Amino acid sequence: MKVAIYARVSRDQQTVENQVIRLSGYAEQMGYDFEIFKEIESTRNSRPIKVEVLNMLRRKEFDGVLVYKLDRWARSISELVSDMTEMMERGIVFISYSDNIDFSSASGKLHFHILSAFAEFEREIIRERTKEGLNRARAEGKTIGRPKGSQDRNK
Repeated sequence: MKVAIYARVSRDQQTVENQVIRLSGYAEQMGYDFEIFKEIESTRNSRPIKVEVLNMLRRKEFDGVLVYKLDRWARSISELVSDMTEMMERGIVFISYSDNIDFSSASGKLHFHILSAFAEFEREIIRERTKEGLNRARAEGKTIGRPKGSQDRNK
């Protein structure tokens, strides 16, 4: 099996080397062919190396991906569930070394379904809180939304 090893840290002062040592050792022990991809100083909305790995997986350049922990791949349960759903549908193997989860196994699929349920619950709780907050603000006479004439300052 050929796997992409994906190692990520959030700040440039951190190193991925501890992840790489363990993951490459595991891949060698399992007899996998592998290539290492390192993401350093990513942001919530920009992880170009992860996007590259996903695209390579979609093109079947790898059979699967190996990560150190689930949170190294995804920053939220909903992101993880979305990615895992796609990978499972495409027959791509996903292995989380520290979490001891292989989503291609029966127990891995069970873990995935449990995570999916929590992701749906999390989305519903956020939706309910947002709706309650908006209703409360309206009841207090507050104007909802961006003030007229304001510009998007994030551009």
